[in-house]
Amino acid sequence: MSKMVELLEQRAKKWDEAKAFLESKRDDSGIVSDVDTAAYRQMEAEVKKINDQIEVLEDQQKNDVTFSIKNAKAPVLPTPGASLPKTGRASNEYTKAFWNAMRHRVISNDLAIGTDSQGGYLVPDEFERTLVQALDEHNIMRQIARIIRTSSGELQIPVVSARGAASWLSEGESIPLSDTTFAQVTLNAYKLGTMIRVSRELLADSAFPLDTFLAQDFGRRIGELEEEAFVVGDGTGQPTGFLTSAQVGKTTASDTSITFDDVMDLYHSLKAPYRNKAVFVANDLTVKAFRKLKDNNGQYIWNASVVTGTPDTILGRPVYVSNFMPQIEAEAKILAFGDFSYFWIGDRQGRTFERLNELFSQTDQVGFKATQRVDAKLILPEAIQVLQMGTGDGGDEETEG
Repeated sequence: MSKMVELLEQRAKKWDEAKAFLESKRDDSGIVSDVDTAAYRQMEAEVKKINDQIEVLEDQQKNDVTFSIKNAKAPVLPTPGASLPKTGRASNEYTKAFWNAMRHRVISNDLAIGTDSQGGYLVPDEFERTLVQALDEHNIMRQIARIIRTSSGELQIPVVSARGAASWLSEGESIPLSDTTFAQVTLNAYKLGTMIRVSRELLADSAFPLDTFLAQDFGRRIGELEEEAFVVGDGTGQPTGFLTSAQVGKTTASDTSITFDDVMDLYHSLKAPYRNKAVFVANDLTVKAFRKLKDNNGQYIWNASVVTGTPDTILGRPVYVSNFMPQIEAEAKILAFGDFSYFWIGDRQGRTFERLNELFSQTDQVGFKATQRVDAKLILPEAIQVLQMGTGDGGDEETEG
């Protein structure tokens, strides 16, 4: 075993021990005593020392590449397109060992880098990036939301719930107290998973691109389930969708149709500072209705993009399509407009894959299981406003954002 792999294992083990120790020392209110906190800090310091040694070895590897050419008569320049050696889950050794285990159930010591507590193996870095790309194709929320990655425990996010204010004062008048108050939003980790069967004949075929197939199929499944939760999830056993928390900026007079004025009212229901990064999100059938809308001068409000890969726009802001957005019907929230960087998606560690060799052995097949832990919440509800269809009784309600 190389020194790098040994240090990586030590760091992972020490960090898991530190996290487990901290969680075990919390009292009923979640408080850790000063003594236990000091002990945790000491464990944390040991992890950092190991991490420092890993960085030293990484620097050494980089220097080996830079300075290993002897007797050079000209300055040594990097070869165009060349990359530095990869380590850990990004290394070629780990990737090769991972897929060897997935195809043939041959377990290599190189896989120890990515062993997780559930007995599976964390996906190699190169494959994980492929899977994320597949998710993006099926999940527009990951394109416009803020993605954060956490290691363990709940993530507590402080949010200003009320701002203090200044006051004009007469001479000698006391300055009134005006506190800023804070709320707290918590990101947890909800688990989702999927499983697939592959024949042993297909696994034995070296020409079959197993990594590409799993990336695309698992990406499609996970992406669709995630997107639904990110849009309309109720927070019970799944993330909380942004429609659950966003503010209603405009309610239409009709329950079957929308007007240019409805869209304009929604646009201005969002406070001006959020509009700089704001986007529209709607169902594809709703987009069809928007494409037919004209302004008061008889001009279509829809502007088709002339650049491949760039979204179309309404009122100068991009439009994204998610078919998990509700369609046009009474009281449905059909259009969202806001700054989605305030919608946070928290990924817990990496996605884990496991080969199930015995479960389908009777039919000479091998199972593959993929799991992920994720949560999402709209951190600041005023950052996204929605257009809600009316009840059809002629009422027209507008809510200031």
